[in-house]
Amino acid sequence: MAGGGQVSSKLEVVGRILGVHGIQGWVKVYSYTDPMDNLHQYQPWHLKQGGHWKPVKLTGFRPQGKGLIAQIEGITDREAAASLVGQDIGVPGDLLPTSGEGEYYWRDLIGLRVHHVDGMDLGKVVRMLETGANDVLAVRGDSHSLDRRERLIPWLPDDVITEVNLAEGRMTVDWDPEF
Repeated sequence: MAGGGQVSSKLEVVGRILGVHGIQGWVKVYSYTDPMDNLHQYQPWHLKQGGHWKPVKLTGFRPQGKGLIAQIEGITDREAAASLVGQDIGVPGDLLPTSGEGEYYWRDLIGLRVHHVDGMDLGKVVRMLETGANDVLAVRGDSHSLDRRERLIPWLPDDVITEVNLAEGRMTVDWDPEF
């Protein structure tokens, strides 16, 4: 970090505090990283409190059951840990690896304008969903598109997703617009 607690690059959300674990201040953590325990590699963590990011230091981190738990410096009891529940975990974006050819971070896809292969504007990607079989784009129509409904389009590159152009902020899909 630069002087005065300023962050040297934009923060990217990589996880969330889900709950408390035990009575000594540990918290249950959900990781958006793959594999999930990579979350520990990206430090320092910042927690979003009251609309502002606050840097925190980890004093412990480990897998617990099917999830992860962490201990944050200065959080030593269950009540203090409970005050962190629901907060996003952010890390400086320059700590994250660059995506490979044909690979994209969800953050890069959200906001892209989506067009059908026939040219119809379907709207913008508003969020991504993880379903297990494959990820899904939630595309919502807006004033530029034919209608304002939300469509769920499977993320299947070279099948449904025919082109992604980050530089132009658009994506082309071969998916029934009525679905």
